[in-house]
Amino acid sequence: MTGSVSDNATHEALRLFRAIYAEVRHHLQNIERRCGASGAQVWALALVSRQPGVRVTELADAMAIHPSTASNLLAKAEKGGLLRRERSHADQRVVKLYLTELGADTLAKAPEPVAGLLPDALARLPHDVLLRLSADLQLLATRMSVQEDAAGRPFSEL
Repeated sequence: MTGSVSDNATHEALRLFRAIYAEVRHHLQNIERRCGASGAQVWALALVSRQPGVRVTELADAMAIHPSTASNLLAKAEKGGLLRRERSHADQRVVKLYLTELGADTLAKAPEPVAGLLPDALARLPHDVLLRLSADLQLLATRMSVQEDAAGRPFSEL
């Protein structure tokens, strides 16, 4: 009997993961259809719009992605004319990001939430629920032998 309860819980968890994934995918497709840019690009544009002159590493932190991933994402957005990079006069190693007019127009077409459904929903969860969810997902990632998060940090360091 306990096996069927476990099977039911497993099936319900799988159903919920699939439903969440499908809804996120639908939202991202809607963004791309309306804006002509990927959901990640639109999220990056929104962050740059809120903080003109943001650095690549700060944007990567805000998006919870590795800086090299952010750099690749931004290269595509820059090539598409959505943003521009400027080197700091004080320190040539520092690159600051700014929206172009096309980037602002693209962002204006984006459906809410521009950060995406999942980051928006997570941000609105009560803190204690978010902590529990994070711990449970970390356990799941460990059981799946996932070695690191999207930002390239090992789970053992989190």
